[in-house]
Amino acid sequence: MKEKIYTTKKRGMLVLLLVLAVYVVSILAIIFGAIASDAGISAGIVLLVVGIVVAALAWIPLCGLKILKPQEALVLTLFGNYIGTIREPGFYFVNPFCSAVNPAAATKLAQSGDLPGNSQANAAAALNVNLNAGAEAMGKKISLKAMTLSNGRQKINDCLGNPVEIGIAVIWRVTDTAKAVFNVDNYKEYLSLQCDSALRNIVRIYPYDVATNVDTTGDGQADEGSLRGSAEIVAQRIKDEIQSKVNDAGLEIMEARITYLAYAPEIASVMLQRQQASAIIDARKMIVDGAVGMVEMALERLDEKQTVQLDEERKAAMVSNLLVVLCGNHDAQPIVNSGSLY
Repeated sequence: MKEKIYTTKKRGMLVLLLVLAVYVVSILAIIFGAIASDAGISAGIVLLVVGIVVAALAWIPLCGLKILKPQEALVLTLFGNYIGTIREPGFYFVNPFCSAVNPAAATKLAQSGDLPGNSQANAAAALNVNLNAGAEAMGKKISLKAMTLSNGRQKINDCLGNPVEIGIAVIWRVTDTAKAVFNVDNYKEYLSLQCDSALRNIVRIYPYDVATNVDTTGDGQADEGSLRGSAEIVAQRIKDEIQSKVNDAGLEIMEARITYLAYAPEIASVMLQRQQASAIIDARKMIVDGAVGMVEMALERLDEKQTVQLDEERKAAMVSNLLVVLCGNHDAQPIVNSGSLY
């Protein structure tokens, strides 16, 4: 199904004025017909009947009046056949027997203000869905604006099997109204499902943090890709994955962004301890490297200036004492030797 632009002039105001004029004439005909019939004039009965019939049928053209605001579209069908889409804003008159189609008109998703943020408001909105469905069904307009879909957090296992909670926000819009309406049952629900599927497919490729012997690019070589460190790349791959799935629905994925990323609660504390241990080890390595360099510098300076002559045993003792002082967790409390050096 390919989109067709419905070509018609913006005659809505003209038709509205003509209908109002017809109603005025029909009311006058009913009044004068009633007066004439009471006076015994036979033509008055005919005028009365014609006025009543016209007044009863004059509302039909009003069904063909359509108002479109900027960035809105209306998909029209006539007796089941797709006849075109109106995209330009304005006040239109179309065939009164045309019907607008939008299967997602009453669908509520966590996107672009569809539902309020707090739970009480959500509950109230859920109670009013049936009441609002009628109003939605009357319009059947398709928004062409850029909309933001947030499917909430999902628990997914990364490539190492660790459960991860992740949430994304997808910015999308409708580009082909015919495909969106006729190729899928409900394009909003279809997009939401494809976002969930694409998110799982991509997250399963990456570890949460950098891991060894993990290939995230598919080239057969281990790399340093991770969910935490390669957020931009992961988001781009999610966007491309979703786009490949929704092309047939006439949707364009403009952007995808990771909005939440964390370990699942059941392993979060363990992973935190692991990260802390890794940080402590890295810090200790740095301290030891620095301490060894300082000891080497001290020994070299003593040898250069011939300040004191130390044999190998005393050098070893000095190195041991300096390393204890430099690598200790607490401040050193040295014991001063006031006697001989040995």
